[in-house]
Amino acid sequence: MEAAQYPAHWEADVVLSDGGTAHVRPIHPADADLLRAFYSRLSEESIYFRFFGPRPRLSDREIAWFTNVDYTDRVALIATIGTEMVAVIRYDRIDPAEAEVAFLVEDAHQGRGVASVLLEHLAATALERGISRFVADVLPANQKMMAVLKQAGYTAQSRFADGVVRMTLDLTPTETSQEVTAAREHRAEARSIERLLSPGSVAVVGAGREPGGVGQTVLRNLLAADFAGPVYPVHREARAVAGVRAYPSVTAIDGEVDLAVLAVPADGVIELVKECAEKGVRGLIVVSSGFGETGPEGRARQDELVRIARAYGLRVVGPNCLGVANTDPAVRLNATLAATVPGRGRVGFFSQSGALGTALLQRVAQRGMGISSFVSAGNRADVSGNDLLQYWEEDPATDVILLYLESLGNPRKFARLTRRISRRKPIVVVKSGGATQNVPTGHAAPVLGLPDTALSSLFEQAGVIRVDDLVQQFDVAQLLAHQPLPAGPRVGLVSNSDAMALLAADACVRAGLEPRPPVNLGAAAGAAEFGGALASVLPDVDAVVVIYMPPIPGPAAEVAAELLRVSRDQGKPVLATFEGRTGMPPELRTDPVPGWGSIPSYPAPEEAVRALSHAVRYARWRERPAGVPEEPDGVDTAAARRLVRAGLRGEAAETDAAGLLACYGVRVWPAERVDSAEHAVAAAERLGWPVALKAADPEAAKRAGTVRLGLTGPDGVREAFEGLSRQLGPDAALAVQRMVPQPAVPTVIGVVEDAAFGAVVSFGLGEVTARLLRDEAYGLAPLSREDAADLVRAPRTAPLLLGGYGYPPVAVEALTDLLVRVGRLADDLPEVVRLDLDPVLVGESEAIVLGARAVLREPPGPRIDGGPRRLGGFPA
Repeated sequence: MEAAQYPAHWEADVVLSDGGTAHVRPIHPADADLLRAFYSRLSEESIYFRFFGPRPRLSDREIAWFTNVDYTDRVALIATIGTEMVAVIRYDRIDPAEAEVAFLVEDAHQGRGVASVLLEHLAATALERGISRFVADVLPANQKMMAVLKQAGYTAQSRFADGVVRMTLDLTPTETSQEVTAAREHRAEARSIERLLSPGSVAVVGAGREPGGVGQTVLRNLLAADFAGPVYPVHREARAVAGVRAYPSVTAIDGEVDLAVLAVPADGVIELVKECAEKGVRGLIVVSSGFGETGPEGRARQDELVRIARAYGLRVVGPNCLGVANTDPAVRLNATLAATVPGRGRVGFFSQSGALGTALLQRVAQRGMGISSFVSAGNRADVSGNDLLQYWEEDPATDVILLYLESLGNPRKFARLTRRISRRKPIVVVKSGGATQNVPTGHAAPVLGLPDTALSSLFEQAGVIRVDDLVQQFDVAQLLAHQPLPAGPRVGLVSNSDAMALLAADACVRAGLEPRPPVNLGAAAGAAEFGGALASVLPDVDAVVVIYMPPIPGPAAEVAAELLRVSRDQGKPVLATFEGRTGMPPELRTDPVPGWGSIPSYPAPEEAVRALSHAVRYARWRERPAGVPEEPDGVDTAAARRLVRAGLRGEAAETDAAGLLACYGVRVWPAERVDSAEHAVAAAERLGWPVALKAADPEAAKRAGTVRLGLTGPDGVREAFEGLSRQLGPDAALAVQRMVPQPAVPTVIGVVEDAAFGAVVSFGLGEVTARLLRDEAYGLAPLSREDAADLVRAPRTAPLLLGGYGYPPVAVEALTDLLVRVGRLADDLPEVVRLDLDPVLVGESEAIVLGARAVLREPPGPRIDGGPRRLGGFPA
């Protein structure tokens, strides 16, 4: 059978529990020799556990049976590393909903999590084929297989009969099974990055003898950083490079190599990957250019690089990157092109740009900030920001995470990870809006289809601190890395300059903070005055901004020491404008330098306040309970799926969404299309007076003047019909609908199935001005009740719903419930690529949906972050 008989998404690259990689795919008839070789390497015990008896070899008939499957009732997946099969798992259907499962893992690869990841993938394929249960007969002594099945997180039952344990697994995804999958993904990806950042040895391939070359630059930086392990230059001809013995090839190196830096022309990289795999190298940094950033030919070369590297179990940083650094004293790794790497600190830093990376590291060093580790991913063909998030989440040396992003490879996964990690560690992101429209050729696909404001909303939902530029990123980072989070918005101001104190107070008001009256000490104030003022202000505020700007040089060291002494152990952030300096001045640092409690300085008080405002908003988000998407009552997902299947027609089909929404407990007020004035009068009689007559076409209905409200009798309906027919044309579709019996605010709810983010819910007010300004908020589906409440309050026009400007407060709880239900529908039904509830009138007691349209389309495959664990495609 041809591979085309199964869906493309059944193939995947995966990270194993030890950080290595493997490729998972369905078995092919051409895999007969691969299966024979695999079987020949199995121990007698592994064979006995699989077949319940000795079986030295497989017959040709058995080989044909195992390798020829129909990809429906019989499916087998294999894991390959390099050119070898290392594991196989299969199911055979025994009734419409049940299949028997069995697997085999080569002894040399047992304990690496191969069986667990194969089981995840096979369960997903089974569910696609209508199978909801696996059964497995296991010998009691086969504890490894029973452990894999029990620890998968599925609902499992077992019984013992005739010397065999029969285990039954319910494959329906549960919260436990999803948590198990996420935890395994987290550990595996974190481990794969740890192998890159903490190598025991490094080879630099392409380290030439000419000064200034890329390879020699990396080599000299490794040596200058005093890397803790051996460094091996690789050069075909040189006996030594930079005074270090060189080797003609990677395989000629007489010691183990954990990490290889490739600095050779692009057309020679592929062969080097294979050589590194043969040597047992565990990770690659490709600083070479000439890949995806150069066009289609380079992109093809880049895809091949990643395909081969992953096939042999290697992760790749780059290509076209600056490199990686780790300031851990036990590692001291500077495998970058940057000669300046900041000292030890509490900040992990990911930069997608290689060229920008050098400047970024210099800026961090100039501020006196330190880093825990740094990765420049360049074209980000494999290792991405998501991988680093997994690593930094558990890294005890990292307290703050900085990301400079030009694109998002897997935004939905990014949102899932950041929402979890932000509960423990702040994540500060620079993501330029222009990058969503113009991304360098070699980088992952940009986020399209959503405005940049949507990206900001989704970041806020995940607790991510998004800033406008790198200066702001460092400003926020130095506060979060060295000072506690503020408990609220109250800000104390201590200053020796009246003018600068007023600037700080104004900046606080603009940022939504609550400044207390400034304590002005006068230009001659010294350490005692500053210390006393700070001590008096701290008890009644949540944070303090200290401004020390003497007109002539003053006792700066004494003032700094007093500020450190008074603020110590107060549990409240103190930040300063200290003589206009930027960063972490030596006088304001604690040990180790710079340590917790160090006071960050900003060149102007407005910049200090801006950084503090970000910290206040982040602290407020973190204090909120982590909302869990709920299952609203009155939901019939099965019925909704039947409606969707019935409505799918061709490429895309627009349909009335009333039936779908009814499956989720949402009623759409009935409206009748009419084609004559008398038909309109009859419809009004049936629906009940008063009524509205409006344009039935969704696009026409958005225009002003296309609705007539408050029609209380036949004459009014006839007159309105004639007027709208003249305005819109005689063939325009019109509809009659009963009027909402109470004052209400019009709102709009939408859903878009974004190619990158998956289902995104939008909310805004329905007024013309709000529509023109795109005053909308966005959230990833499904929505927790807290997410939905945030959506309601996020638009700038939200006060009209909350009792502002003299408007009566409306049924916000009912609107929140509606958003939760729409979010659940959007998450359940990826076929709904667009859903518009327009308008939704929110009155004093209820939210009434007057119109709803949906666009259905067959999805090309599972959502980008759905299903079993997998690495991204090419590019990741």
